[in-house]
Amino acid sequence: MFVSKALKINSKNHLEIGGCDCVDLVNEFGTPLYVMDEGLIRENCQLYKNAMDKYYNGNGLVLYASKALCTMAICRIAQQEGLGLDVVSGGELYTAIKAGFPMDRIYFHGNNKTKEELELAIDNNIRRIVVDNRQELNHINEIASRKGKTVNVSFRIKPGIDAHTHDFIQTGQIDSKFGVALENGEALEIVTEAVKLSNINVAGLHCHIGSQIFDIKPFEEAARVMLEFIAQIKEKLGVEIEELNLGGGYGIKYTPEDDPIEYDKYIESVSKVIRNVCENKGIKLPFIVMEPGRSIVASAGITLYKIGTIKDIKGVRKYVAVDGGMGDNPRYALYQSKYDAVIANRPDAPKTEKITIAGKCCESGDLLAKDIMMPEVKEGDILAVLATGAYNYSMSSNYNRIPRPPVVLVKDGKARVIVKREDYNDIIRNDIIPEDL
Repeated sequence: MFVSKALKINSKNHLEIGGCDCVDLVNEFGTPLYVMDEGLIRENCQLYKNAMDKYYNGNGLVLYASKALCTMAICRIAQQEGLGLDVVSGGELYTAIKAGFPMDRIYFHGNNKTKEELELAIDNNIRRIVVDNRQELNHINEIASRKGKTVNVSFRIKPGIDAHTHDFIQTGQIDSKFGVALENGEALEIVTEAVKLSNINVAGLHCHIGSQIFDIKPFEEAARVMLEFIAQIKEKLGVEIEELNLGGGYGIKYTPEDDPIEYDKYIESVSKVIRNVCENKGIKLPFIVMEPGRSIVASAGITLYKIGTIKDIKGVRKYVAVDGGMGDNPRYALYQSKYDAVIANRPDAPKTEKITIAGKCCESGDLLAKDIMMPEVKEGDILAVLATGAYNYSMSSNYNRIPRPPVVLVKDGKARVIVKREDYNDIIRNDIIPEDL
């Protein structure tokens, strides 16, 4: 019935997640409210880890792409489930440090890492810095030389793969702000330069072709292209690349129309390509790394709102406003992302009318869903927007000086706050009125 198996209807005819009644959650924690099902997060982690162990004989590592949802508690869950961590900023790295995450399982991405961020990564001896460009490579070498260290790096490569996804989230083609391209030779040039640097160890290659992808073929093609580049490096430079990071981007079910492939099937299919190419090219099987993020947490999360103003413009559109919006979920405004939703206090009610769910921000584009079929709603109903566990809290803002919602982790009927609700004091915490004003 629902796009996520985290959800069910309980005996009170209320929506339930992780054994917790959503109406009770709202009564205890208020709205808007992010809710994450811990059991499903752990199940998704285990699915990936077991598939990697099975198809690569343990010669691999699953990284949780923390940009999807980065909190200390989520880092702790990833650690406990045996995953590594993919971070893309000093803030995400600092969160992992404070959560006690093992530094030897952290990979640091980003197209414009600051020198301060690189220092933080090098000082903490993380496993891998994924180099995006030549300037960054030189910065790393300089910092490492000054500190008397050798830094293990990978290189972000653009394999030129069309992932058939939204233009904003395609990252594997040549016209992208990320990485270095194969087509114009810059990828081989930067690797050639790196192997000559005394404080750099070229440990691996990385690629990421996009997000929310439902087709296995682009992942298979990316693996083939990357392995051919590894063979080229061995032939031209005499360097054997030990690690291949194939990124993430596996699609999830946001709406009933979405039809994602089972995640272990991606890993199985790509593993066959990797073994065949390695055998044909005479290169050893590299250590394989993958970086799922959205597919680990998205379906495990929902956002609960209270319905307020209802504005029926006859013959035009019916707007239903909630007490949140683009501040806690900007994805519709950015990508026109589609979501499914239910009324949590009567989730089995038939969907009989078309409505547009609007937020409370002073912005015409502040929508959560446009022309979605829902039951007839009334003020005070609890709206549950489904599959919001990824890129909602992470991308949230204080636009209009609206405090961010809390994040609650649920499991076996127990709810625990992992991010506190902001209040107005949090909004003005960093404001300063100069003395001469």
